[in-house]
Amino acid sequence: MDIAELETHRRHATTESGAVSYLDVGRGRPALFIHGLAINSLLWRHVISDVASDQRRCIAVDLPGHGRTPAAPPHADVSLTGLARRVIELCDHLGLERFDLVANNTGGAVAQIVAAHLSERLSTLTLTNCDTEGNTPPILFKPFAIAARVGLLAKVGPRVAASRGLMLRGLTAGYRHPGRLPPEVVDAYIRPVFGTPESSRAVARISAAISNADVAAVRPQLARLTVPTLIVWGTGDVFFPFKWAQRLSELIPGTTKVATLDGARMHFPDERAAEFLPLLREHWAAHHGTHPPEH
Repeated sequence: MDIAELETHRRHATTESGAVSYLDVGRGRPALFIHGLAINSLLWRHVISDVASDQRRCIAVDLPGHGRTPAAPPHADVSLTGLARRVIELCDHLGLERFDLVANNTGGAVAQIVAAHLSERLSTLTLTNCDTEGNTPPILFKPFAIAARVGLLAKVGPRVAASRGLMLRGLTAGYRHPGRLPPEVVDAYIRPVFGTPESSRAVARISAAISNADVAAVRPQLARLTVPTLIVWGTGDVFFPFKWAQRLSELIPGTTKVATLDGARMHFPDERAAEFLPLLREHWAAHHGTHPPEH
């Protein structure tokens, strides 16, 4: 399924926190996908193309200022907790009473907060390379966060979006071979985020708001989370070393499996979807929406 076909499934909603754009493909048992910084719902394009059907509904959200979701206004709460609130509001808007949750990168931290609040509505949780307590934000991300706080992104962002080489260089954090991405995917990732000084300032606000305190706040709930949880980790990711996958598995009692993809970088759900999909399908098939109540 190419981008043009995916875009025919584009939907828009207005929640209390603001507008949300999302892909909504297929029918049946719903799965909600959350991406991280500087990309968007197209991260899940190969996964959605493979699993969406009459029995599986795939909903992939664009976070504020990413993809087709407008940037949040300057006064909005764009902390991890604020982003999670917007996702929860979308779930309520769509009437998702039982669903599977899948997330990556910063979206994984958002998903942990969502899971802490909606545990009774989750069939399964799947976390791929992502922020965790103690690594939020990752140490290698901190120079970017500092640049966001002092206003450098508004100057640098449009230069990145104007240069194909700089765009591809920026994507090497998540992709081993960003040059193999279709140009329209690169544009769809980068231009909404860094295309203008205003959009760059908007993503800077999100970057500067990333705080370990948000994930630490839900540690007690995660320590009681019995939702069947799959953790899939690419071992070639310098931002999220494998030890953080192990920490997650030790924290979440519902963890059923920790799998690794050798040498895979952060955005492997796109780049190495063929290896990720069997793990995801197996996880979903093993758990049909029933799990012990939280204590």
